[in-house]
Amino acid sequence: MPMNPIDVKIINQSNNELPSYATLGSSGMDIRAFIAEPLVLQPLARDLVPTGLFVEIPLGYEIQIRPRSGLAIKQGITCLNTPGTIDADYRGEIKVILINLSAEPQTIMPGDRIAQMILQKVEQIQWVQVDELGSSERGAGGFGSTGSK
Repeated sequence: MPMNPIDVKIINQSNNELPSYATLGSSGMDIRAFIAEPLVLQPLARDLVPTGLFVEIPLGYEIQIRPRSGLAIKQGITCLNTPGTIDADYRGEIKVILINLSAEPQTIMPGDRIAQMILQKVEQIQWVQVDELGSSERGAGGFGSTGSK
């Protein structure tokens, strides 16, 4: 159990267990596919996979959807739009965009762990329009400007 858990309301319309932390030090909770039958992803194919989960995230937070490392290395399946953002005011079903980056068809079974979700604190910006920005050591250098090694 996290040291200072944040209450987040959840509706689970799936037959899967609620997402939970695998270990005391886990940052993310695995979420599972809520599908009626196996889903075969062909190489380079993508699909939107439902979870049956609906959440009410407190203002000032988001949930990020991220790939599972085991699924990526073992099957070549990852999440597109990573990390996916679930905003605090979204009330629809959490769905995950999966893609098969392997050279072989891959099968997602009902109840398979397909991604992980992380609760993240967010801040909103209040713009201050100015005519110039303060200087820095890096300046406008980007895209490899700090060297290749």
